[in-house]
Amino acid sequence: MINEREEEIVQRQVKILSRGVEQIIPKDEFVAKIRNSVKTGTPLRIKLGLDPSAPDIHIGHTVVLEKLRQFQELGHLVQIVIGDFTGQIGDPTGKSETRKQLTKEQVKQNAKTYQEQIFKILDPKKTEVHFNSSWLSPLQFADVVRLAATMTVARMLERDDFKKRYAQEAPISIHEFFYPLMQGYDSVALHTDVELGGTDQTFNLLTGRTLQKEYGIDQQVALTMPLLEGLDGQHKMSKSLGNYIGVDEPASEIYGKTMSVPDELMMKYFVLVSGVSEEEIDSMKEGLQTGALHPRDAKMRLAFCLTERFQGTEAAQAAQEGFIKVFQKHVMPDDMAVYTIDRDPISLVALLVMTGLAPSNSEARRLIAGGGVRIDSVAIKDDQAVVQPQQDMVLQVGKRRFIKLCLV
Repeated sequence: MINEREEEIVQRQVKILSRGVEQIIPKDEFVAKIRNSVKTGTPLRIKLGLDPSAPDIHIGHTVVLEKLRQFQELGHLVQIVIGDFTGQIGDPTGKSETRKQLTKEQVKQNAKTYQEQIFKILDPKKTEVHFNSSWLSPLQFADVVRLAATMTVARMLERDDFKKRYAQEAPISIHEFFYPLMQGYDSVALHTDVELGGTDQTFNLLTGRTLQKEYGIDQQVALTMPLLEGLDGQHKMSKSLGNYIGVDEPASEIYGKTMSVPDELMMKYFVLVSGVSEEEIDSMKEGLQTGALHPRDAKMRLAFCLTERFQGTEAAQAAQEGFIKVFQKHVMPDDMAVYTIDRDPISLVALLVMTGLAPSNSEARRLIAGGGVRIDSVAIKDDQAVVQPQQDMVLQVGKRRFIKLCLV
């Protein structure tokens, strides 16, 4: 039997770990696992699978990492699974077409970068890092057949993405069906107790439960976290949509981008990715409701927290000072990048592309038309404008990007 003091610890852990969570499936098993962990002093094994399909991560990815950190602080063990084997297939979740397979070299490089970035949040001493090729590569064909026999085609087609593609008669490759099976087999190999993922990963997480039962292993609990909207306030944070905050971006970019987060999303960011205590968040909510706290000040607190987490306290302080100087006092930043150029006249569109302030001519024209381009603080809205370069001339795009010209 568990004593009263132990039960208090159980309820405290359940409260902390349930905060900000979308679903815990099933909740009663989760509480039972926590209770057994407290009673026996045995840490739970908490798994997160990372598909290294891109070389770096953004703030949206850190929602689950923040929850993992909470598990670690309560004494549990985190299992990070780098999908170096599954990454060569690609997660079909949310895809309207078959995803391009990565090479071993791409997966290896991306996995290395992931490991560097996740430990900005997680404690490496309480983290196991696994590569699923270590148990998936040795499987014989008979093992793969047994794995495939655990799931019907009808069950696979219950997945929203597969269902839509099937209805639209879009191609679905057989190897895509193996992705959730292999992710689930990771849980079999590691005897995982709880697996985390975004709400779009629910099917894959539950597949892990199914496979553990088939292989005679205690079933894991699936814990899903909400997806974090990006800077546009509408769509899931994504590099392809340009609405992201990268964890490896310069401190000034992290701070400045955070200040552009829509006010209505600010508290969601605080809860999911800031690391700020529940007590402070509740205090800020009350202050915002009563008017005692200005939304700008709350957002500056958020910007500082995120910048400090990923770039350190000193960089966060410098970023905050720079933001105040540029956006509140309207003073040019001191650390502008310098671009060397000759004296020949050049079109503004070409100049923006040449200096890297715009990725293409079309984007440069869009920025100009939108009033987002300034030369020495003067807005230029003519996309046919020709610029005569001057020493120390300052180009500005948007609120945060500056370049000073230096004549040859």
